[in-house]
Amino acid sequence: MHPTGPLASLAAGADLPAAQQPVWPDAARLQAAVTELASYPPLVFAGECDVLKTRMAAAARGEAFVLQGGDCAETFAAATADNIRDRVKTILQMAAVLTYGASVPVVKVGRMAGQYAKPRSSGNETREDVTLPAYRGDMVNDFDFTPEARTPDPQRLVRAYHASSATLNLVRAFTQGGFADLRHVHDWNRGFVANAANSRYERLAKDIDKAMKFMDACGADFDAMKTTEFFSAHEALLLDYERPLTRVDSRTGELYDTSGHFIWVGERTRDLDGAHVDFVSKVLNPIGVKLSAKAEVDDVLRLIDKVDPDREPGRLTFITRMGARTVREALPPLVDKITASGAQVTWICDPMHGNTFESASGYKTRDFEDVVEEVRGFFEVHQGLGTVPGGIHVELTGNDVTEVLGGAEKILDGDLNKRYETVCDPRLNHQQSLELAFLVAEMLSKD
Repeated sequence: MHPTGPLASLAAGADLPAAQQPVWPDAARLQAAVTELASYPPLVFAGECDVLKTRMAAAARGEAFVLQGGDCAETFAAATADNIRDRVKTILQMAAVLTYGASVPVVKVGRMAGQYAKPRSSGNETREDVTLPAYRGDMVNDFDFTPEARTPDPQRLVRAYHASSATLNLVRAFTQGGFADLRHVHDWNRGFVANAANSRYERLAKDIDKAMKFMDACGADFDAMKTTEFFSAHEALLLDYERPLTRVDSRTGELYDTSGHFIWVGERTRDLDGAHVDFVSKVLNPIGVKLSAKAEVDDVLRLIDKVDPDREPGRLTFITRMGARTVREALPPLVDKITASGAQVTWICDPMHGNTFESASGYKTRDFEDVVEEVRGFFEVHQGLGTVPGGIHVELTGNDVTEVLGGAEKILDGDLNKRYETVCDPRLNHQQSLELAFLVAEMLSKD
C-alpha cells in the first residue's frame, strides 16, 4: 500500500541521499520493524510540540531561556528508574538556578527518550586485525566488539521505541506528580552548595533562599509550582525510526514527528540536498540544526529558506558548537548575517562537541574550563551584537561519573578510569552540571 496525502510527500524523500545510516543486512526484517513502528501510538502529541514552539519563540525574544540536557547516547541497559530520575533531577536543579539568574522561565528539554543513535566518523572499527561495523547506538547494534553484537539489527528500532515510551512515562510522572516541586529542588541545591568545593556559589543559593521565603510570605501559590513542563529531544538521525513515527495531526492534517517534541539535524547530516533536511522541512515540530565553526553563511541562509520558509518564531533553533578557542571569531558572522536576513531563530550554545580531545591516558574527554569558556564566549558574542543568547545544550548525566576533567571537584586525567561509563562522548557529572548552572546563572544575571 502506497502512502497518500501528506505522508506521500514524506515517502518521496526516501530516495534522497541519507548520510550516517546503517547497512541493514536483511531488508525483510527492516520492513517488518518499520511496519511495526508505524502501528504503534505516538510517543508525543502534536499539541505538545506546538506548546514547545511557543516556548522556543519566547527564548528567541529573550523572554525565556532553554536548557537542553541529557546523555550523549542513551543505552537500553541504563534506561532504569534511578538513572532517569537522577537525570531529571539534575535538569530540574539546573533550571531552578538558571531561572533565578535569568529572571525568565527556563524551558526544560531532556536529551532523552530517543537519543539511541549516534553518527560515526567511520562506518567500521578496527581493533588489532579485526574490522567490524562501528557502534551506531543501541538503536542499531551493541557496543560489544563481536560480529554478533555489531551486526545492525532492525528489531532494535522497536526496542528503542519501547525504551523511549517507558522513559517518557516516568518523566511525565516525575514532572507532574510532585517530584518537581520547586521547594524540593531548592533543598537539593542547598545540599550542593554545602559541599566546601562549591562554597563560592553559596551567596547565589542564599539569594534564591530569600526569594523563596519572600514568595512564601506573600502567599505565592506553591501548589502551582509542584509540576513543570518537560519536553523530550533527540537527534533525528535514523530515518527508518523517524519516518514511521511521523503522523498526520487529526486537528490540522499536518505532519508531526511524534518520536519527540524537539528533533535536530547534526553537523554531519545537514546537507541541503540530503534526506535529513528534507525530512525536517516536512514536519511541524520545532527543529534544531547543529552548526560548527565550518558552517558557511550562505548554506545556513539556504537552510533557513528550506526548513523555515515562513519565518515562524520558535520553528528553527541553531545549536552552535564552535569550540572554546574559536567561538568568538566563528560565531559573530553567522549571527550577524542571519539576524540581518530577518530570520527569527533561537540561538543555543552546545559547549561540549567542539571541545573534545584525547587525554594523555587515552580517554576521550573534555575540560570543564573549556565548556565554561565556550558558554562565556557565546554570551559575549550575543551581547556585542545586541542579539539574544537563547539557551544551552549540554551532555550530562545525573550520576557521579568521571568523564570530564576539572570542575570544583578537580577531576584529573588519572581519575578518568574510576567511573568512565559513556559508550560515546564524555558527559558532565551531576556536580559539574550544577556548577555549570551556577556559572551560567552568574552570566545571565550580568546580562
